[in-house]
Amino acid sequence: MMNKPGELYIGLMSGTSLDAVDAVLVDFKQPQLKLLANYQLPLTATLKTEILALNQPGHDDLNRAMRMQRELGYVFAHAVQALLAAAELESSAISAIGSHGQTVRHQPQGEFGFSLQLGDPATIAELTGIPCCADFRSRDIAAGGQGAPLVPAFHQRYLASDQQARAIVNIGGMANISLLQPGQALRGFDTGPGNVLMDAWIDLHLQQPFDRDGSWAATGTVNQQLLADLLQHPFFAQTGPKSTGRETFGVSMLTPLSGQDTAANIQATLLELTAQTIVAGLDANIEAIYLCGGGAKNTQLRQRIAALAERPVETTEQLGMSAEYLEAIAFAWLARCLIRGETSNAPTVTGAKGERILGAIYPA
Repeated sequence: MMNKPGELYIGLMSGTSLDAVDAVLVDFKQPQLKLLANYQLPLTATLKTEILALNQPGHDDLNRAMRMQRELGYVFAHAVQALLAAAELESSAISAIGSHGQTVRHQPQGEFGFSLQLGDPATIAELTGIPCCADFRSRDIAAGGQGAPLVPAFHQRYLASDQQARAIVNIGGMANISLLQPGQALRGFDTGPGNVLMDAWIDLHLQQPFDRDGSWAATGTVNQQLLADLLQHPFFAQTGPKSTGRETFGVSMLTPLSGQDTAANIQATLLELTAQTIVAGLDANIEAIYLCGGGAKNTQLRQRIAALAERPVETTEQLGMSAEYLEAIAFAWLARCLIRGETSNAPTVTGAKGERILGAIYPA
């Protein structure tokens, strides 16, 4: 068995791509964190279908949502148990779990805005014997913010440079950008769809969960008129703070596209939409772009971002941070901040009235 090497936290992340639960074990001994172990628990097709159904109003929503709340609690707890087994650690070695939960509604605008993530933290704490920190978005929303994106504050803490103006681009189902510029306030926001539309389109036409390396998109030609129409969406004209989700960029957005061109050409157009809206979010003085999230593996998307931005594009691996598990690591950090009573939001990103301690603790 491993000895407890320091401040150990677990981060859990299940994003809008709905492919898997990412679980990470992180040691926060200073000066730099260390990823000690990771585990990925795929979501079943049935579970994915049920979660997607909750993204839109439907019959018996409340009952279905609360049953899903408990079911996902069991799923997340299983991911923690598998991670601990792989790391040969007992639960007593872990300070806390930071669980993002599974977003099913994100509507932060207005007087009674909200963001709902399912995955019962009480069940996670009960089954693992580890304190579970969750509900990280609500306090920022209560303070007038969007509650998202939350990762830019983590990016600033661990990936900023005194010498280089950097953009960290997290490409999950949605894409968000963090602008880390020496001597300037942190900025960040959602840029729009990341993988969500491309994944849904290839699933519809080829019954594949994602376009590996963007290889299918690479066989198509961008439909410039269709792209121009898609870019007219009002979200793209908004300035930050701004955040989005499947309510805005969901499967229903694809229905009008059928029949407008070949399926491969539409896939190429959806990839170009993601690339152009990410690059549109860059400031002129950004020197380098670092990608993370599932979209960082999409070779065609990465090449388009580099060509459009005319800047070098790498992954966060070049900065010593896992590109695949960075978001889960961020939620381990959010848990650590909560346990230590430290603020962890970025008001310049979310629009909150000030810095706040985020999340709620469910004791072991």
